[in-house]
Amino acid sequence: MSKKQKKMLFRILLAAALMVLLHFLPVAKLPRFLLYLIPYLVIGYDILIKAFKGVKNRQMFDESFLMAVATVGAMALAVAKDGDYTEAIAVMLFYQIGEWFQSYAVGKSRRNISELMDIRPDYANIEKDGQLEQVDPDEVEIGTIIVVQPGEKIPIDGTVINGHSSLNTSALTGESLPREIQTGEEVISGCINLTGILKIQTTKEFGESTVSKILDLVENASSRKSKSEDFISKFARVYTPLVCYSALALAFLPPLVRISLLGLSADWGDWVYRALTFLVISCPCALVVSIPLSFFAGIGGASNAGVLVKGSNYLETLSQTKYVVFDKTGTLTQGVFQVNAIHHNTLPEEKLLEYAALAESASSHPISKSLREAYGKPLERSRITDIEEISGNGVIAQVDNLCIAAGNAKLMKRLKIDYKDCHHTGTIVHLAIDGTYAGHIVISDIIKPHAKGAIAALKSAGVHQTVMLTGDTDAVAKQVAKELGIDVVYSELLPEDKVTKVEELLESKSPKEKLAFVGDGINDAPVLSRADIGIAMGAMGSDAAIEAADIVLMDDDPLKISKAINISRKCLRIVYENIWFAIGIKVICLLLGAFGIANMWLAVFADVGVMVLAVLNAIRALFVKKL
Repeated sequence: MSKKQKKMLFRILLAAALMVLLHFLPVAKLPRFLLYLIPYLVIGYDILIKAFKGVKNRQMFDESFLMAVATVGAMALAVAKDGDYTEAIAVMLFYQIGEWFQSYAVGKSRRNISELMDIRPDYANIEKDGQLEQVDPDEVEIGTIIVVQPGEKIPIDGTVINGHSSLNTSALTGESLPREIQTGEEVISGCINLTGILKIQTTKEFGESTVSKILDLVENASSRKSKSEDFISKFARVYTPLVCYSALALAFLPPLVRISLLGLSADWGDWVYRALTFLVISCPCALVVSIPLSFFAGIGGASNAGVLVKGSNYLETLSQTKYVVFDKTGTLTQGVFQVNAIHHNTLPEEKLLEYAALAESASSHPISKSLREAYGKPLERSRITDIEEISGNGVIAQVDNLCIAAGNAKLMKRLKIDYKDCHHTGTIVHLAIDGTYAGHIVISDIIKPHAKGAIAALKSAGVHQTVMLTGDTDAVAKQVAKELGIDVVYSELLPEDKVTKVEELLESKSPKEKLAFVGDGINDAPVLSRADIGIAMGAMGSDAAIEAADIVLMDDDPLKISKAINISRKCLRIVYENIWFAIGIKVICLLLGAFGIANMWLAVFADVGVMVLAVLNAIRALFVKKL
């Protein structure tokens, strides 16, 4: 609880205690009024100040103005009749209770979101003359070598040039297990260094680093309003002046009609009381407070689950998602190629891998990297005397005075070497030694552990169709789609082809059905922008993809997509519950108030009571663990 919340709670309890105490004191007239004025001012002074400022600035038609007019009027009537002062105090008291609950809910949402904000670094260490100097991360240029000690946050994205350590990435990815890091590996800002000292060469400026981009997303999340929020805001701007004038008419017109046309007594006190009751009932607090709060709580709940939603408008759109389109590499698969099998080898597998790794040692291609990792031993590059790379085919290298050819089927055909086809799906690296076929190595991408479960969960969440778009070969794409249970697959696509396919899908669906695209690469950025809702992988995804997306999955787990959809639907369900409940109660109570059946206590329930219930209902959007 914040200091402000504690202060408000104290005021609520003090005002309530004074009300109870004064009820038993045998005082009347002016002393009674002065005594009851104490709890009224204790609980309502800030509302009265806000109302006064609103009138002064000619922006008076808000809930503070309505509360002030209604309660001051009720106090005036009580003075005139030596009546019940508790009604006016109760209106203020329950209104402040509602505001306190709202403040608590907002604070809870902010704490969920601010768990991500804890990643903000305060400084960066630069070594000068053998001493570490702390500088502002904004001042660090690209290419600067920074030092990160155990327990410190990595302030800027970069590459480790010296040292090895374990990194706590939970603030960014939600992953509880530390990540081992060593020289040559890239690290992102916001992670906490746990064990060793790291020297990192920065590859980005602080403003362009991962931590800055995430913080920017968090800070701007509440600025993008949903259609429901916009409607409520516009509704309140029209509704509030309307009920003020209606209350004014209710206070003056009936007495004037009674005097001039019916020849009856005016009964000013009764009609003013009805008007004040009408004013309290009509206050749109429940709608104005609970609807934005529901969305804010939904964004907070999603943040707690590792899903960053850039605005409540995206939360609303996500709830209507019926089509989910996936990129393959890095989204459904890990984007990490591994040697899965060796077939038709005339040499021992380890020896074949050794020759393949040596031949490919000069290449930076992921396939070459996977061969070197599969061999797993240091390479003696002195054994290689010549390397010829043939674009789109492979390499020919002299290793131990042997001619090693490593590449695809095109290379084998080029060298007129008989080779064996492979029935396995993946990238096939054929090897020939001195013109004789020596076998082939199967390399394939690894499917993410939760990918299959993610597709099943989406179908359970009511998604009509799942689609996969990939630039990979048709055989590989169909194999992955079959394994995961994806409905439709389009393969061998260029980046612009992906946009075309998404546009075709957008045209084929109904306007009420929304399409989400999930991707991670730079080439996915145009598609993410074009889809109804763009979802990017945040941990390993590219900056361009994260910027173009509407929703970011902090741990790259596709299973979180269905969770995000369920969170959005729960949030929208709460919003509509609050709208119908608040409007329904108000309409009934307004009619009762206009006919003199409702008193101020019913008005209190119709306004602040409904607001408290709506706020408590909105808080439910924070609890998303079981979704």
